[in-house]
Amino acid sequence: MGQEITGQEITGQKITGHKTTDQASPKPRIALIVEDDAEIRWLTAALLEESDLDTIELESAEAALATLILNGRDVALIFADIQLAGVMDGVDLAREAKLRWPHLIVILTSGYPDERLGHLPPGVDYMPKPWQPLNVLMAAERARSTGPGR
Repeated sequence: MGQEITGQEITGQKITGHKTTDQASPKPRIALIVEDDAEIRWLTAALLEESDLDTIELESAEAALATLILNGRDVALIFADIQLAGVMDGVDLAREAKLRWPHLIVILTSGYPDERLGHLPPGVDYMPKPWQPLNVLMAAERARSTGPGR
């Protein structure tokens, strides 16, 4: 189990981020925000605008996995609720993501942790709701500064 942190057109997706004009710069690093509550998803995206990560907002683990298949090399962070609508939950998403893209920083969050919390894959962190904005920004900074080959 990971540590607890306390201190492309796909349906249901919204992309926000920074525009770059330097052709030689690498593609922007992306944070996937996977949350079925639209207000929390929006709040998290607004908070991550303070980081150097672009964001893609998704409502389900299935949509996040499809986005990863298309953009996995550019994704640095998955910030996902454990309880999601759909067949897969956040733990299922984290397991699949870490198998295919082990470099990803994956943080699962929940206001109602249940038995699924005991099934977190290795290398996946947990952040309880309500989370502190500074902790989310610190996770984004860690994701931005690490990655393949770093």
